[in-house]
Amino acid sequence: MTFTLPELPYAQNALEPHISANTLSFHYGKHHQTYVTNLNNLTKDNDFSKLSLEEVIMKTAGDASKVGIFNNAAQVWNHTFYWHSMKPNGGGAPKGALSDKITKDFGGLDGFKEAFKTAGATQFGSGWAWLVLDKGTLKVTKTPNADLPMVHGQIALLTMDVWEHAYYLDYQNRRPDYITTFLEKLVDWDFAEANLLKDAV
Repeated sequence: MTFTLPELPYAQNALEPHISANTLSFHYGKHHQTYVTNLNNLTKDNDFSKLSLEEVIMKTAGDASKVGIFNNAAQVWNHTFYWHSMKPNGGGAPKGALSDKITKDFGGLDGFKEAFKTAGATQFGSGWAWLVLDKGTLKVTKTPNADLPMVHGQIALLTMDVWEHAYYLDYQNRRPDYITTFLEKLVDWDFAEANLLKDAV
């Protein structure tokens, strides 16, 4: 089985003016594609090529001899999840079950946003900010590099990429501005709620 670059859920210019087509052409077309290419090269002569992306991630996590496979597989997964965490005309407030859960676990949307902004802004170097479900409770976490919630027994609901290539062409070194824009203009609450409800099934 060959791993492939998943289609974007929208056109490359669909997130403008908040994330430019120029950024997406590099981030999706170059960075994400490179992770897919590297993963195929690293798995073409072993049994990992027969597994799903999630299986590759779980079987290589924490294995120093397989760190290259893990890093590329996890980054393929992380980026695909990130694209779906955003949508044109996103932002606003969550509804339904997710809204209720955020109120219960964070004291309200403002409490979540504060925690999420802090996670994104304080992730040193490259990494990710996440909204996760951890043993039935919503939490905000951050992970470095390719690390991701599934290897920590958590269910990812939403993510924001804070690697510099996610925002530098549009925001330069203003990571906090990118984070605020992500929450106010881009976040796809429907995707996050679907992930929450999927776990409840």
